[in-house]
Amino acid sequence: MFDFGGVITSSPFEAFAHLEAALGLPTDFVRTVNATNPDANAWAKLERGEVDVETFGSLWSAEARALGHELDGRLVLERLAGEIRPQMVAAIRACGTAYKTACLTNNFARAEAVLSTEVASVYALFDAVLESRVLGVRKPDPRFYELACEALGVTPEECVFLDDLGVNLKPARALGMHTIKVTDPDAALTELGEILGLSLRA
Repeated sequence: MFDFGGVITSSPFEAFAHLEAALGLPTDFVRTVNATNPDANAWAKLERGEVDVETFGSLWSAEARALGHELDGRLVLERLAGEIRPQMVAAIRACGTAYKTACLTNNFARAEAVLSTEVASVYALFDAVLESRVLGVRKPDPRFYELACEALGVTPEECVFLDDLGVNLKPARALGMHTIKVTDPDAALTELGEILGLSLRA
């Protein structure tokens, strides 16, 4: 099971850092806003499909203001899209030859509501794609991982889950999943290959 942003794609945190530097904001300010009241803040509501992008922009901006700085939430969303990592796509293909695969992503409905061809082609590699905006539940809610297991017809103990955020890995591990934190994608693939008995490195 693979997270999308920060695992299959490069991390948005680098883009957030560039935005903060350009606007003279404190380091990690965007992450601080998102970590404040994480289950009920604007970001959580967006990923559960409870608000649209425009409403999110206003709510997130108010949350930023409450923490002492002005920043339009819509600017943050514009920095989200990362570059797809070819080695991850190759690994997903390799895993799919021997195992069931799923993508577990916290996402939101964009105004255009159309997947890019590139993202759609990656989604097509999986046996199941679980999106928070569709399910109305998001990581790290344990229900999200349970739904993923149900979709694949497996138990948590049979799963390996890759994510770039420790907060998302903790509940998966508590359910019995083997977890891999993706900091260095190549190192993560080496670890995954050892667990699965597959060669996942080019």
